[in-house]
Amino acid sequence: MHYPVIIVGGGQAGLSMSYCLKQRGLDHLIFEKHQVGQAWRSQRWDTFCLVTPNWQCQLPGFPYAGEEAQGFMGKDAIVQYVQAYADSFDAPVKTGVEVTSVSWEESQSLFTLETSIGAYTADQVVIATGAYHRPKIPRIAERLPASVQQLHSSTYKNPQSLPEGAILVVGTGQSGCQIAEDLHLAGRPVHLCVGGAPRSPRRYRGKDVVDWLDQMGYYDLSIHDHPQKDKVRAKANHYVTGRDGGREIDLRQFALDGMQLYGRLKNVQDTQLEFWDDLSQNLDQADAVAESIKKTIDAFISKNQLDAPQELPYQPAWQPERVVNAIDYQQVNIRTVIWCTGFQSDFRWIKVPVFDGSGYPGHERGVTPVRGFYFLGLPWLYTWGSGRFSGIARDANYLADYMVARQRRSESGAWSVVNEFLLGS
Repeated sequence: MHYPVIIVGGGQAGLSMSYCLKQRGLDHLIFEKHQVGQAWRSQRWDTFCLVTPNWQCQLPGFPYAGEEAQGFMGKDAIVQYVQAYADSFDAPVKTGVEVTSVSWEESQSLFTLETSIGAYTADQVVIATGAYHRPKIPRIAERLPASVQQLHSSTYKNPQSLPEGAILVVGTGQSGCQIAEDLHLAGRPVHLCVGGAPRSPRRYRGKDVVDWLDQMGYYDLSIHDHPQKDKVRAKANHYVTGRDGGREIDLRQFALDGMQLYGRLKNVQDTQLEFWDDLSQNLDQADAVAESIKKTIDAFISKNQLDAPQELPYQPAWQPERVVNAIDYQQVNIRTVIWCTGFQSDFRWIKVPVFDGSGYPGHERGVTPVRGFYFLGLPWLYTWGSGRFSGIARDANYLADYMVARQRRSESGAWSVVNEFLLGS
């Protein structure tokens, strides 16, 4: 069966692409391996919530319309939002269909998709599966015995589902910090390996920091204008939470409340967990990033002569009194390890020559070097919001315009002109 466009992935990226194509009258089909919004359904814990305010949920044609614009939707509400979006325009999605390969016939300018329900062809293909495909667990995990339960952050659900005893959480990105807090609030003994992820203030000088950054134009900053360029794609997200109306995550306060903090996990030797001597350094660096965000906001307020309340500088509530380089996990009764160590991309099923030496797709705003082949929903595909509810509309609209132009002009001999114009815009 043939379609002008096939979209692979039925999350917010694939649905946004579908909406934009439907608005432009371009026939298409979405394949989704599981259900619409599967990652939100199955890879989040029970108390998960957004870390950005609800007003940033701006899917094309479907902005957040609830009464808590400054609130933070929980897991179930997020799933309902994504499902309601698909229902709102009757998205042409086939769920429960796995795409096992995508290949390209250059001579015919045609793509072939092998799926669990047979082969399909398309003139254009959009890969909207995101970049977080395979849970990344370091091989040091193999050194722990079967008596210690191990799981990745994507399969954690709640404190009650874990064995009795203490829990070691490895990693302090957004998931690690929020899961550690979830366990801590439930009264579970938590041991936390602190990595190098930065933290963010939640509110500052009368506003949520997201509101300030939006007002300052940060979310319109393209990857080409970012000081770190492509390197920003590999940076850890700042940790903060939307839980209970939103607040900062201060690991030092966790320590004061009884959580045990260590540096990064270095080794597992018999029953000994060994740590790097970098706890103080990692805490200081995270604080420095948070303070630098505040200083940037201060400068913006001053430059524009805005009326905003003053705030005192941050004062660390806790400092490590001594370096703990090792503990015996049996003695402290650690029965569970949660690996909050991120994901790996897996595009091996795509047989189209668009990838660089690291396996990352080469593209310009989602447009790859192979004519008619696109990516959508990747982190920093174009802006900070490219992989999020807040910025996907910009990318989807851009690609939809590009694809419609190609569909209409490719047979007229004017493709090279259209290609040059749109890529240069």
